[in-house]
Amino acid sequence: MNETKQLKKDANRVLKATSRTFYIPISRLSQDLQEAVGAAYLCMRAIDEIEDHEELATDIKTMLLRETALMMRGTFSGTAYLELIAPYTSHLPEVTLRLPEWIAYCPAPIRAKVLDSTAEMAEGMAVWAERDWTVKTEADLDEYTYYVAGLVGVMLSDIWYWKAGIVTDKQQAIGFGRGLQAVNILRNQQEDAERGVGYFPPGWTTDTMFAYARENLAEADAYLASIPKETTIYEFCHIPLALAHGTLDALARGKEKLSRPEVLKIVGAAVLKR
Repeated sequence: MNETKQLKKDANRVLKATSRTFYIPISRLSQDLQEAVGAAYLCMRAIDEIEDHEELATDIKTMLLRETALMMRGTFSGTAYLELIAPYTSHLPEVTLRLPEWIAYCPAPIRAKVLDSTAEMAEGMAVWAERDWTVKTEADLDEYTYYVAGLVGVMLSDIWYWKAGIVTDKQQAIGFGRGLQAVNILRNQQEDAERGVGYFPPGWTTDTMFAYARENLAEADAYLASIPKETTIYEFCHIPLALAHGTLDALARGKEKLSRPEVLKIVGAAVLKR
């Protein structure tokens, strides 16, 4: 097996291991889009694993995030990156250790966009790590959800335009990411509270966060409506959006999450019939 085929195999394996939710819709995209979206997801996941690491001190996290962002803003050197993370390799997961390979896996015409978006995410996460992820206002919540999710929507829009000439609205793309993240906040509310973490601005109730989620999912609905229906890109966007709406409805009914049969039914209704 040549190096390119092995890298694709490894990328798919790591992608599946880190997120089954995204692996399925990514696997149904065209070949170029599979590589672009898969590589982009792995790059961002590599960054996220640094920020989210339980054993690394905050100053180490912010240093790694900012230095990696600087490399991505310039001419990225895999050798320099590996030297940067060398003292911490025993702590970091495979997806982070192999960041240079995910960048190489990304199709060359869209690579700069992916690097730019990933660098912006790393810079934003460094700032929020220093703030200890403390959300004090709705503006803070907007900023947090932009860096961890809205930014992903913008990057995907760049990929859709590159490969398919599909033009989407940037604010709707951000709303898409924000809506998905707001649903995650609601779903993980109890678990976050047990860890001493909270993303609700002071004075916000569960109902307030539900309204925030629905407002942003309305932006996501508008975003989806701007994409041609009979495309794998539409399907890719439709699956997580349908699951988010379903999860929000389930939470509103007092359930903790969707059941497996409910998930399968929603995904089955969202996929293109081929």
